[in-house]
Amino acid sequence: MSEYKDIHGTTVRNSAGDLSGAATGELFYDSTNRNFSYKFPNVTTSGAWASGNNLNQARSNIYGAGTRDAAVAFGGQVGATLYDLTELYNGSSWTEVNDLNTARYAAGGNGIYTSALGYGGNKQPSPGCAETESWNGSSWTEVADLNNGRGYAGGAGASNTSALAVGGDGADNNPPIAKVEAWDGSSWTEVGDLNQQRSQVAVAGIKTAALAFGGYAPPGVSAVNESWNGSAWTEITDLNTARSNLGGAGLQTAALGLGGYNGTARVAVTEIWNGTSWTESGDLATARNNLGGDGATNTAALAFGGEGPPQSAATEQWTGPGTDIGAWATANSMNTARRLLGGVGTTTAALAFGGYTTTGVAVAESYDGSSWTEVGDLNAARFEMGSVGTYTAALSVGGDPDTAANESWNGTSWTEVGDLNTARRNAGAGVVPAALAIGGYSSGSVRALVESWNGSSWTEVGDLNTARYGNAAFGTQTEALTFGGNTGPGSVTESWNGSSWTERGDLNTARLYFAGGGTLSRGLAFGGSPGQKAVTEDWNGAAWAEVADLNTARDGVAGDGSITAAIAFGGQTPPVTGATEEWSGSSILTKVLTD
Repeated sequence: MSEYKDIHGTTVRNSAGDLSGAATGELFYDSTNRNFSYKFPNVTTSGAWASGNNLNQARSNIYGAGTRDAAVAFGGQVGATLYDLTELYNGSSWTEVNDLNTARYAAGGNGIYTSALGYGGNKQPSPGCAETESWNGSSWTEVADLNNGRGYAGGAGASNTSALAVGGDGADNNPPIAKVEAWDGSSWTEVGDLNQQRSQVAVAGIKTAALAFGGYAPPGVSAVNESWNGSAWTEITDLNTARSNLGGAGLQTAALGLGGYNGTARVAVTEIWNGTSWTESGDLATARNNLGGDGATNTAALAFGGEGPPQSAATEQWTGPGTDIGAWATANSMNTARRLLGGVGTTTAALAFGGYTTTGVAVAESYDGSSWTEVGDLNAARFEMGSVGTYTAALSVGGDPDTAANESWNGTSWTEVGDLNTARRNAGAGVVPAALAIGGYSSGSVRALVESWNGSSWTEVGDLNTARYGNAAFGTQTEALTFGGNTGPGSVTESWNGSSWTERGDLNTARLYFAGGGTLSRGLAFGGSPGQKAVTEDWNGAAWAEVADLNTARDGVAGDGSITAAIAFGGQTPPVTGATEEWSGSSILTKVLTD
């Protein structure tokens, strides 16, 4: 009989507690808890949508092409206004580029963001146009018309030389049609019709292997799903939710149906096609129809625009089931539970100081990756201070009661150093030895003031655009990000380039008294109030996306770290807590074997 070490090349290792260095899939024995455990990736089970930066122009009946991280969106409408706008998406933000030659809405589209095709649609004064335009990554060129002008057609295809136009409304608002046309790069040819006449249909796939699902087929919405083999359509398993005006993404064997109209209301429903059947999964954050949908597979897709009402500019990014995701894991609590404390460091070396229990405290504790140890206290009890640095070199800046005091930590003890020019509390900060004190509150006023620390004194520099307190911040003295706070709403994000602040994409969840860690190009924000929040958001350099929540919802939390390894500790649930959590951006979980 083979032994474990013969199969895996190693014996079962013993560990007093969790074996942090275990490889994925490795079995080990936890002698403290007396059980066998193994490591496995933390993956999504149902898929989820995360918010991205908005389109520059809200609109419905918008079409596009590309992937989740590289897409082109074009056309659309707001009421009677038709748009020729084209916008490119780089995975974080939209940029307006050269317009379509013909303003229209409800066009068909396919391809990638550097090689796309737009065809048909409705324009003024008559609906159901036949115009086709080809996109080369920088501009549109008019090419050969469809044989049958139509609006609300579905589109499939890999580029601007290979496409399929499916169904739609006939010219001059005639009833839905079943006609399908194939594009070879120079002309359209009529091919096999759909089995069911319909418009507002979603399509996924390529010219020779496609899927057409949902749509409008009088007298109502349809759940019909048809598969194309390059010459004919075959009816296969229906959608779970009949609907029209939905978005589609992916391949014939791995598709996604998103949003739409179910006959009575707009829906946020998302369904995943695995080649055989549809499964309902994580809903869109915003229920809408007449939206755009792009994506190369059913594991990574993009939803944009649509009608809520009113017309929407919202963008959402899809991560499908089976994808490795970040997560928070519970660690050992601090010795002194408290909120509104200062905190710096990483998951293996952190420092917590000050805070509020029923009064301000001066207590400081050091974290070594597994437990907290009390170390030298602050010289003065305080809370709501700015915090910056590492567990061996940190600053405690200002605080409540309103103070200008600044204390420096050398790994052993705290020393009073140069005061702020303006006493205040709730001011975000940067890194040691070059730090920033950002915003804050004092003398009954919310502050936009920013001060820069050179290791011995503070100098006032460029003010924030939006005065605030209770904001979080991360970065350096020359490249920083501050976000949230009591700004009304508390979602405003600003970036610092060493001389001035620029407004950036807002948080999805407005809040204050929370924490974060990272750099100007990538970071994390977590916790906060009003109420106690568990929300965690990922900053990609341009936009925030919601990711896995904290295990313990709280405000007044402290923390630091990076997008791949962050730490959160303390706060109020209520009551005050010493709870500590560690974030792993690509997380490996521990599974205990049971009988």
